[in-house]
Amino acid sequence: MIDDILKSIREKMEKTTIHFRSELKSIRTGRASISLFDNIKVDYYGTPTPINQLSTLHTPDPHTVTIQPWDPSSVKMIEKAILGSNLGLNPTNDGKIIRVTIPPLTEERRTELTKIVKKMAEDAKIAIRNERRLGLDNIRKGEKEGEISEDIAKKTSDDIQQLTDEFVKKIDELVEQKINEIMEI
Repeated sequence: MIDDILKSIREKMEKTTIHFRSELKSIRTGRASISLFDNIKVDYYGTPTPINQLSTLHTPDPHTVTIQPWDPSSVKMIEKAILGSNLGLNPTNDGKIIRVTIPPLTEERRTELTKIVKKMAEDAKIAIRNERRLGLDNIRKGEKEGEISEDIAKKTSDDIQQLTDEFVKKIDELVEQKINEIMEI
């Protein structure tokens, strides 16, 4: 029972960290990356569809992303989705290929992005702490029902806290890396 609780908590904290890492990819840093478009959904004939499922994305240079839709009729829909995202990008198209130039970040925008990253990190930490709370609740419940001894409950609670500290530290490291990336000129 104890091993199952710890394994479940670790898996959920791991998923939270993976999700946070993927969210960070959508924050632009001033250089072109196709991962900027991972979270943008195109209303493709009534179905929200990720851009990478409608087209081929390339980064021909450090400041440009090209999007070549497989269906030429979807060019306008993709362009509209990019404009509707909060990335602040202005796509241009020639009827077949969409070009998105990634402008250099201003100091003001860098500061704003840093705040966004910190907010996302706090949300991830809250999710991790919620998993800790649920795990501790399960331990207390087992202790009250007599399934777990007091000593084992204390040790398991300490193990859960160590897991929490480990994953919070991972989140902090990811935040530090991303902020350094954003502030890099």
